[in-house]
Amino acid sequence: VQLQASGGGLVQAGGSLRLSCAASGRTFSSIGMGWFRQAPGKEREFVGGIRWSGGSTYYADSVKGRFTISRDNAKNTMYLEMNSLKPEDTAVYYCAADRTVAATYFSRRVYEYDYWGQGTQVTVSS
Repeated sequence: VQLQASGGGLVQAGGSLRLSCAASGRTFSSIGMGWFRQAPGKEREFVGGIRWSGGSTYYADSVKGRFTISRDNAKNTMYLEMNSLKPEDTAVYYCAADRTVAATYFSRRVYEYDYWGQGTQVTVSS
């Protein structure tokens, strides 16, 4: 599976951005996909994710109510709609795929993901 993240940029606080993650290559029906972010000097953290089959979504508390994850099956693409952006949202955003997502648990840890995109920079100015 190859993942290509795009859509990052510079936005003022309170603004919006939409990130995309296009998947290609071998796909898995039970795959889970996630968004992570890493700010300078900090560890990579879970932002949110979606089960490709069924579309259930999961979010970190820090973005709940502001960010929305969706997918387009026909385009094999996952989206991260980010609204009410804050300076603390500034980071490199990565998409990732977990090929063996469990039915009763959604992966939120970096090591649980098998494939990663290259990252896209999001900068929120105050």
